[in-house]
Amino acid sequence: MTGMNPSRRLVTLSAGHRQPSSTRLLADRMTAAAVAALAEAGVEVESTTIDVREHARDLTTMMLTGFPSPALSAVLDKVGEADAVLVVTPIYSGSYPGMLKDLVDLLPEKVLAGVPVLMGATAGTARHALALEHSLRPLLSYLRALVVPTGVFAATEDFGDSTGSTADATPLAERIDRAATELAALLASRPARAVRDPFAVPDLEALLRGHAAAE
Repeated sequence: MTGMNPSRRLVTLSAGHRQPSSTRLLADRMTAAAVAALAEAGVEVESTTIDVREHARDLTTMMLTGFPSPALSAVLDKVGEADAVLVVTPIYSGSYPGMLKDLVDLLPEKVLAGVPVLMGATAGTARHALALEHSLRPLLSYLRALVVPTGVFAATEDFGDSTGSTADATPLAERIDRAATELAALLASRPARAVRDPFAVPDLEALLRGHAAAE
């Protein structure tokens, strides 16, 4: 498309335990809204959604052994190369599940530093609505992510009054659209993230210079 900025990579992490799940439904709606808002801002996007549940065993194995499976290594690379990340999780007993925390713990250090992140959550009751602010936002802030101001929380009843389109006028749709617009504004003002070339040969002379300077 003429006048478009370089394509950006958007990765959505859906941490629902079941399939299908309301968490994945919310993740899909938030992703669609983010892609639409980015297109409106003149930004092309490559969107990838990762169901964390599909890697639950690999996460546990890596926690115990320190070695990722090829599939989990690919997930960690995708998150590490993302220009923006959506994190959508169910809320149990007032917080996100351990499966999501395992993934976060296994990400390389500083990989989300300065990266725009949009957070969303689902729960059976609106009593969990503040979990985004007192549980997930502090975690993402600790990772130095650039967390979008609007978080999207959806209780079971929020899905009952919506057609599933981000164009409808329900409170949930309005929150999704507002959050997506905020993410697009953050991402459109930033250059695309450089992707590490796995086949690149290190510059030995530069490495030696850096080592000598540190001594």
